[in-house]
Amino acid sequence: MSATINERVAAWTEDELGVTGRVLEVVTAPAPVLSTDGATVDPTDPEIVQLAADLVATMRVSPGCVGLAAPQVGVGVKVFCVDVSQHPKARTHHGTYVLCNAEVVESSRNEKAREGCMSVPDLTGDVKRASRLLVRGQLPVTGEWVEIRTDAFEARCLQHEMDHCDGYLFLDRVAGAHAIYQRQTYL
Repeated sequence: MSATINERVAAWTEDELGVTGRVLEVVTAPAPVLSTDGATVDPTDPEIVQLAADLVATMRVSPGCVGLAAPQVGVGVKVFCVDVSQHPKARTHHGTYVLCNAEVVESSRNEKAREGCMSVPDLTGDVKRASRLLVRGQLPVTGEWVEIRTDAFEARCLQHEMDHCDGYLFLDRVAGAHAIYQRQTYL
């Protein structure tokens, strides 16, 4: 399963949402919404379209943020945005996009790597995740189903955001206390 670019997803921009995103407050653990399985959504619902725009706007103003899920802004639904295009660990990437009701179709080649999260601001952890991934989800506004075949950092980011939508934090995926670290701060 090699990564290939889905041209529809790569061409997507937040302009398709037709609304202006608002910057929302990011909630942190132990907020109950972060451990609750999110509801599936109608991607054509104007409230979900606004949420999609808000997620992108919030991600854009958050330094180092490469993805943000609805539960992280206090909304318990299966919607998230991703953009790993500027991250040095990204190989394959599809730019900025939002997915609703996403699910893993295929996964392979588990690898361990360090993860952090805006909802767990003081910690990082080593998490084993698939490095090759096929994900299926819906685009906001149209509800169009798309598949994203990706690898490396984008695959990790997708799994991290889907975990948020299912009520899991990266801390739920670490091998144990020995794999959790204080976040490093650089001046």
